Amino acid sequence: MAYWMLAAPAVVPAVGAEPDWDRLAEETLTHLQALIRIDTSNPPGNELEAARYLKGVLDREGIPSTLIETAPGRGALVARLRATHPNPQEPLLMLGHLDVVGVERVKWQADPFAAEVKDGVVWGRGALDDKGMLAAELVTLLELKRRGTVLRRDVVFLAGCDEESGGGLGMDVLAAEHFEKLRAGFALNEGGRILERNGKVVFVGIQNSEKSSHTVTLVARGSSGHAALPHPGNPVARLSAAVARLAAFRAPARLTPTTEQFFANLARAQDAETSAWMRQLAEPGRLQEAADELSRRSLHWNALLRNTVTPTILAGGFRSNVIPDEARATLNIRLLPGESLSEFVQTLERVVDDPQLEFVYDATPGPEPPAMPTEGEFYRALERVAGEMFPEAVVTPYMHQATTDSGPLRRRGVQTYGLLIFPITEEELLLLHASNERLRLSSLRRGTEFLYRLVREFATEN
Repeated sequence: MAYWMLAAPAVVPAVGAEPDWDRLAEETLTHLQALIRIDTSNPPGNELEAARYLKGVLDREGIPSTLIETAPGRGALVARLRATHPNPQEPLLMLGHLDVVGVERVKWQADPFAAEVKDGVVWGRGALDDKGMLAAELVTLLELKRRGTVLRRDVVFLAGCDEESGGGLGMDVLAAEHFEKLRAGFALNEGGRILERNGKVVFVGIQNSEKSSHTVTLVARGSSGHAALPHPGNPVARLSAAVARLAAFRAPARLTPTTEQFFANLARAQDAETSAWMRQLAEPGRLQEAADELSRRSLHWNALLRNTVTPTILAGGFRSNVIPDEARATLNIRLLPGESLSEFVQTLERVVDDPQLEFVYDATPGPEPPAMPTEGEFYRALERVAGEMFPEAVVTPYMHQATTDSGPLRRRGVQTYGLLIFPITEEELLLLHASNERLRLSSLRRGTEFLYRLVREFATEN
């Protein structure tokens, strides 16, 4: 498979023939392995090295591309195949991010940056989030070029940076300062789901909205002193009690237009009991009880139904025999669309019930991106291709529980939808940001085929 790294195929594919899907999957795997082996853990990022790898591939294939350095060692790549139709339509942007979250190597069963293939699985940080999608997007762009495809719209490829740390050196900068390079009318990003259960795809969730992410610091202050003389104002003890109350807190459930439609559609693919609970979400007076029951059955359903607060980092103290005068907890908050951060923090203050503790946060978050319509030509194309490839599945709008790079594009009027193109199980979904992230080769093949079919249908002349 290494020959894919050296040059384009010796034989140019016939324009009208279907691709050799096994060949495309092998090529996607080769590029995915190469990207995984470039450690882009954020911080510090180092995405520019991975972007240069992509540029080298595109240069060999005669596809012009541009590197955009947003900070030393940090950067993105943009490439564009121009429309050849005399009356071009609005461009389509394929995007993903090169950076990955960090790892605790001792907790991995394989080297997280070796991209080892074992038992039909490729292991490595970024296999799912988000280098697998970038590799499939790269191969899609290459295949369109090799076939001399008549494009009725530009196809743009963006490999972004700094997504895992909020986009301050990534999409925020790219959208604000380099938007002309990535200008498009439509975009496909990560964020949705193709969920597989017992070997069959159950649903395809096309992400048209997402929760907002906020970092809040909870600070406990008190008097320092000798640990041999314990006192009730110990900041570590008071902070611990507050964190325990926050971890046990469950916010009231609320449906958005997207989640109401999602659960109504998903009910068709569930067992009778689960389906009944999903239908009860929309019944008067039944929302909270039904949401609580569904939350017990799935962490993901719980996150779709309510605001969440998750303690992620604890810090305090410097000596085992000293009571510190301060202790801090970092809280990751995810809010449903339309929710106010300041109002939610006020709720958390009541939960903690300790006026001496302080919640520190940015009280003026940026504007919330709009939800995308569930009609229109690109959404319909996503529905059609998903229905063709996964005829047994429910295809539905979906709200992502996390935050992606789609927001800045949506705020600029680009119809941006999210879909993790690889079919994965609920167990595999939990590997995102976790140890032992990996992707089945069978899923990689289906995802590569799905993406190529989608882009070919939407971007070529019918």
